[in-house]
Amino acid sequence: MLTQVQNYKPEIHELKAEQEPAGERVPQPIRKGYEEIWLLGQPPLDRFLLFVRDTVVDAAALDRAPLVDEWRAANDYYQELEKSEAGIANQGDHRELDPGLARLAAEVRAHPHYRRCFDTLPSTFGMVELDKLIVCQKHVTHNFVEAIKARIGPAPDPEALFRFCLPLEMPDNTPVEIREVGSHRYVFRCESTDFRFHEPALLQHEQAKGYEAFGAVAGIVGLVVGFGSNFLNAVRVGKRLMLNNGYHRACALRSLGITHAPCIIQTATRADEVSIAVKSIVAESPEFFFESARPPLLKDFFDPKIRKVLPTRKRVRQIEVHFDIKNYLISE
Repeated sequence: MLTQVQNYKPEIHELKAEQEPAGERVPQPIRKGYEEIWLLGQPPLDRFLLFVRDTVVDAAALDRAPLVDEWRAANDYYQELEKSEAGIANQGDHRELDPGLARLAAEVRAHPHYRRCFDTLPSTFGMVELDKLIVCQKHVTHNFVEAIKARIGPAPDPEALFRFCLPLEMPDNTPVEIREVGSHRYVFRCESTDFRFHEPALLQHEQAKGYEAFGAVAGIVGLVVGFGSNFLNAVRVGKRLMLNNGYHRACALRSLGITHAPCIIQTATRADEVSIAVKSIVAESPEFFFESARPPLLKDFFDPKIRKVLPTRKRVRQIEVHFDIKNYLISE
């Protein structure tokens, strides 16, 4: 049982109306319009209606009652699944990583991105069964899923699949727009949902390559904006695995008929460990995901009784960074 869970809510630096899906670096959409695949029936209903209002094309002309009816039918269906598929999340066919991929796993483990992101809980590599991964994210972008499918191809070999799920290369096809909008304000814009504020960092002069100061430099404070590690990763609690990052790639692989994928797996054995490993929405109600009879699973994104495809307007991630300077002369 999970008890005494402390909610973990990291500071948010992004300008957005509601929580976005876990981000991924993906090619530019190959479809003319934008579409979002939404899991109906998952609480709260008001978040679904808010997304429709703010994002769906011609939302003002939509009748809300049929949307609520669809959501209610899916919610009833989930209650049926609690009986017909009780315990399914405990039955995932998760396997050891093929020994032939040990070299690639060692490369990932030695990389700074891995060391920074997976330095807290015990972590390992494995082949996870996609269908039985628990999901907390309620929607994925159909365009990105289709673009990823085109990139990976229908039958990737084991090494290509590993590098696809656990890439080390930096993004090369996701442009970032940077604007100075004030003496102490900058705005960063990017189409990738993986775009984020990293952290403030204290740097030495030699670390700022190319910077020419007008005097001796005592130190440099950097406000770092960029992308996440982009590793497909999950959190294990008992026999259950929750997908933490990589939703679009997982859906793309499953759509191609691939049943298992290389994944970094963190193991949490106590409630407080769960709270630092998962997203805040999971930390707020971990029992629903890790103890209920039938939590939402990745395969639900392919169930016509649950999924709904919504035409949406184009969205761009925008991050504003601003800082203050205060200069004092004090007596000691």
